[in-house]
Amino acid sequence: MNILVIGPHPDDQEIGMGGAIALFAEQGHNVLLLDMTDGSPTPHGDRATRLPEAAAAAKALSPTAPGSAPVRRLLLDLPNRRVEHTIDARHKVAGVIRAHQAQVLFMPHPQDAHPDHLAVTRIAQDARFDAKLTKVEMPVPPGYTEIGPPIYPKWVIYYYCSHLRRVPDPTFILDTSTMQARKRAAIAAYVTQFGDHTHNAGLLDRFARDDAYFGSRIGVAAGEPFWMLEPLGLTGLEKLA
Repeated sequence: MNILVIGPHPDDQEIGMGGAIALFAEQGHNVLLLDMTDGSPTPHGDRATRLPEAAAAAKALSPTAPGSAPVRRLLLDLPNRRVEHTIDARHKVAGVIRAHQAQVLFMPHPQDAHPDHLAVTRIAQDARFDAKLTKVEMPVPPGYTEIGPPIYPKWVIYYYCSHLRRVPDPTFILDTSTMQARKRAAIAAYVTQFGDHTHNAGLLDRFARDDAYFGSRIGVAAGEPFWMLEPLGLTGLEKLA
């Protein structure tokens, strides 16, 4: 299955659903992370440091077995702190959706305090629709030579990377117990953001506690919460945790 995980800044995807990304890749799905911005400027780090960190994080989430497909990463390069919902931005994301032939879209929960997060989710929601349009020229994404045919991803799933002080009320929780080490390694790859020299140094432990809490809600060691606006269909009860 072709999975596209859209994030406002490098590290948002890892924080919100790093365990799920690692799990999907381990299961053989084709996972692409789309960074809408490079995450700079920030109090610590710049483009020259953050891009290698993002590459290292994707590697940390990738399967280690020989011949396994890695988690790939693509930068759309919109301006950090100034992301706006525009037709141009929508069509750029729609081009990625078509080039990847994404069947599932993950994006930030639509309730957030960060303007970039709010704008990215709205862009991604509309790009889902734009990607199915015919007779519209969508831009070819970086790293691709062409885009595929129109497509309308069947599922949109929201992950939590919110700046609001609220407890998520998820539609479902995914068991990510086996991928906690990879998630932590991926987040830790962002040394400029979570290293000991930053005010965020304690967040790695907090993220682990959050996952332990959501895991406890379904009787496992760790879990990540997800929310859906549309119904999620089941074909049976065999895979319920």
